[in-house]
Amino acid sequence: MKKVLLFASGTGSNVENIIHYFKNNDAVAIVGVFSNNSNAQVLDKAKKYGVPTCIFNKEELAGDFVLNKVDQLKPDLIVLAGFLWKFPEHIIAKYPNKIINIHPALLPKYGGKGMYGMKVHNAILENKETETGITIHYVTEQYDEGEFILQQKVTIEDCASADEIASKIHELEHEYFPKTIKRLLDH
Repeated sequence: MKKVLLFASGTGSNVENIIHYFKNNDAVAIVGVFSNNSNAQVLDKAKKYGVPTCIFNKEELAGDFVLNKVDQLKPDLIVLAGFLWKFPEHIIAKYPNKIINIHPALLPKYGGKGMYGMKVHNAILENKETETGITIHYVTEQYDEGEFILQQKVTIEDCASADEIASKIHELEHEYFPKTIKRLLDH
């Protein structure tokens, strides 16, 4: 049985999609949803599927609290699915090439500190890009600089707003994120 641990900060549409994708897969267990936001909708979604949750603050993430909780679960893969804080180096060091993130743009463009969610989509719209996409990558000590696992592109010439871009990105995320997780677990 392969164990997947999810980290998220917001609504949790990717988390819900991943839980749903693996719910009938006897070889994969979603062992928890960890969040830095006690008001995050993702916590309600996790509870709806019976997935245990853990809420923590910055000090608990920087210290041993979160690492100890992760170690108890012994995940095969840690998935950052809309997790907005920088992931701590001591957890990355303990789980090398076992932590992945999804970014709503074609890295290295529109990556780095402060570039997430609608901030990315607004920047892409302002720069009149004709295409964008998603990047699934390994997490390292630097924001959005880990080795790419998968990139998928989509044209956005028909998009008049950042919301329209976001909608196309969510479609890509929901299609490719669970499949990529499965592929990594299968190897």
